[in-house]
Amino acid sequence: MALHTALRRRNLEFHLLLRCLSAASAVATASPSAILSPSNPSAILTAKQKSRAALSLLKSETDPSRIVDICRAAALTSASHLDRVALSSAISKLSSSLCFSAIRSLVDDLLLSSKDHNPRFLSHAIVLFGQAGMLDDALRAFRSSPSCSSLNSLLFACILSKNHSELAKIFRDYPTTYGVTPNLETYNIVIRSFAESGTTRSFYSVFEEMRKRNFKPNTTTFCNTLEGFYRELRFDEVERVLELMKKHDCHPGLTTCNVRIQALCKIGRSEQAKDLFREMVKSGMKPSWVTYNHLITGFCKEGNLNEAKRLYKEMRSKGCVAESGVYFTLIHYLCKDGDFEAALGVCEDTMARNWVPCFAIMEMPVNGLASSSKVGEAKDLIKKVKERFPKGSEMWKEVEDGMQ
Repeated sequence: MALHTALRRRNLEFHLLLRCLSAASAVATASPSAILSPSNPSAILTAKQKSRAALSLLKSETDPSRIVDICRAAALTSASHLDRVALSSAISKLSSSLCFSAIRSLVDDLLLSSKDHNPRFLSHAIVLFGQAGMLDDALRAFRSSPSCSSLNSLLFACILSKNHSELAKIFRDYPTTYGVTPNLETYNIVIRSFAESGTTRSFYSVFEEMRKRNFKPNTTTFCNTLEGFYRELRFDEVERVLELMKKHDCHPGLTTCNVRIQALCKIGRSEQAKDLFREMVKSGMKPSWVTYNHLITGFCKEGNLNEAKRLYKEMRSKGCVAESGVYFTLIHYLCKDGDFEAALGVCEDTMARNWVPCFAIMEMPVNGLASSSKVGEAKDLIKKVKERFPKGSEMWKEVEDGMQ
């Protein structure tokens, strides 16, 4: 049975590769603008415009061959944040489609075939292979040019592929085998692996090794450890780590508090997180939108919508402007709780900032308002959404017809 499944998977990958190679041949004869800007194929696009167009197209594209076309047409690399985000999106979609040969071809061509052997490109290639779960290819890329930077990327690739046992072997053997000297980032990545694999207590042995090598731990070192101990519900160890921070002149600031608040909210202890928040404010520390984000999300997931709404109101009164995801999360949970009036208020806040949630989220308050005999408010909300996001107007036709 296992052999049959493996053969089916290999056949699927082979056919996908043929499609992608065929598409690549077509791209070679087509101009980048014809793919990235089909409405204006003769347009001359700058590198930044190509990257933006690629990222926009990749958001909705599901066909593997088209995804490869878009990446090649935009000549994506690791030179900009936009390119990195676009490539990450493409690799996620290709790996979901089991198109591993296409990933290998794409990453090799765009990042590893560069004549100047850019170290940044190599590091990003290793990470992308890890994201796709292709650790053998990540190892191949590392061996082409071993360095501390590429070692760190390889360790991070192990975390992305959830292969923590392989990370332990690499950390133990590769510095000697390849003559690479680890740095502080190396140790921080290893500690993160401990935290994510449920073996956070291993931190202490690595911490001692760091001290012997005269590496001074930083906030990341301790925050990775704190996250792990919270996840494992080892609150006594949390206190021990906080004492270690003070001992090593790394006093907890806003970043550490945010990590602790988020960790408590993730394990369903938002009330404890709120107590920590109060202590933080009392000490004179000013919370950020990130602090409120963790608390609002935590209380939403625990079903305490009254507290989530109170925190949202407080966040606004303090002048904190969160990222759009905070608002969308609150809308989702308010609708699940049947509080469509409050959800409508948050929707209006988002649109005032020119943020429009996706159709799936906006459909919830619209249908909720309509079912609560507030058809007028529902139609008004649809009108505002269509004004802000005219491209999605067709999606609302069925919803509007149902309100007649």
